[in-house]
Amino acid sequence: MAKVIYFDNNATTNVAPEVLEEMLPFLKEQYGNPSSMHSFGGGIRKSVELAREKVADLLNASPMEIVFTSCGSESDNFAIRGVLEANPDKKHVITTRVEHPAVLNVCKYLSKNGYDVTFLKVDNKGQIDLDELRDSLRDDTAIVSIMYANNETGVIFPMEKIAEIVKEKGVILHVDAVQAVGKIPIDLSKLPIDLLSCSGHKLHAPKGVGFLYIRRGTKIKPFMIGGHQERGRRAGTENVASIVGLGKACELAKGDFEEENTKVKALRDKLENFILGNIPYTHVNGDRENRLPNTSNVSFEFIEGEAILLMLDKHGICASSGSACTSGSLEPSHVLRAMGIPFTLSHSSIRFSFSRYNTEEEVDYCIKVLPEIVERLRSISPYWDEKKLKDIKKVEK
Repeated sequence: MAKVIYFDNNATTNVAPEVLEEMLPFLKEQYGNPSSMHSFGGGIRKSVELAREKVADLLNASPMEIVFTSCGSESDNFAIRGVLEANPDKKHVITTRVEHPAVLNVCKYLSKNGYDVTFLKVDNKGQIDLDELRDSLRDDTAIVSIMYANNETGVIFPMEKIAEIVKEKGVILHVDAVQAVGKIPIDLSKLPIDLLSCSGHKLHAPKGVGFLYIRRGTKIKPFMIGGHQERGRRAGTENVASIVGLGKACELAKGDFEEENTKVKALRDKLENFILGNIPYTHVNGDRENRLPNTSNVSFEFIEGEAILLMLDKHGICASSGSACTSGSLEPSHVLRAMGIPFTLSHSSIRFSFSRYNTEEEVDYCIKVLPEIVERLRSISPYWDEKKLKDIKKVEK
């Protein structure tokens, strides 16, 4: 096939046509600065505020609680470091071992600079132990930062229970919801989350824009200091075109939850069920019941994931071996290792992540070429030869 088949939507998504159309005027004739006093800039300000309303509406939040940022990583840093700066007497942070690097590496940095960080373990399905969370909370705990859904496995954490436990202790809860926003409904009028991060390019908005939800009354210091933008909470001239695009993407996402949980889920399940039923020695990683409707993380025993990716790429199929922020590393996924997945399986994992723009024809094509790729790679794998020798010895016994 000549066209690119894109099964890597947890890394980034295409900009929706409706989003691009909404953005274009702000890249051409509507170029004013929303902070300007004149009416030309004032009109731009109205568009930014309308986008803020659309973002808030997706989450059932107040527009005043939405602060636009450049990306999910900035939002995560803003949340964690802003809370710590606002609470200098509290030196304890809780997170998990399977967070995105945008949270995990911040917490590792903090652990080397005067903070005590608890990294919660996960089980072999990628779920945390709620009792460990409860027991880890202390009087000096400043913030708990736990992702809503894992970017590599799609595993969804029980956020209602997590929030209940954290808020019982009166601790601030930050949720990295980069992979969850737009894929599953989130109602912040019912969930007592204090801070929530999102990145636009994960839900068909452009790269370079995101937001941080800050519940009214949450004690937090600005991360970006300078001008008065975002009501003094985040300095810097607003990225108007991208903010408008993010607003439109959130508006579209609100109407697409059913499609995410029917069409997209069906495509994911079709590929996954074929792999498990037709390619031996394959395993799905993570909680298959509690996960995003678009994500499948599969290990192919006896071969390396990078080799599969290269072969898929030759057929025009894009997938991933984990987080795009850790690509290029030969180390196995920290998420799968934290789950106790054996080294050989974690090294052979492939993440397929779908969107509403994928088709059944694309899945059928992947189904057509994937078995041949796996068979070819296993035929030259020393691990496969060792496995066959073990099978022969079993038969001889």
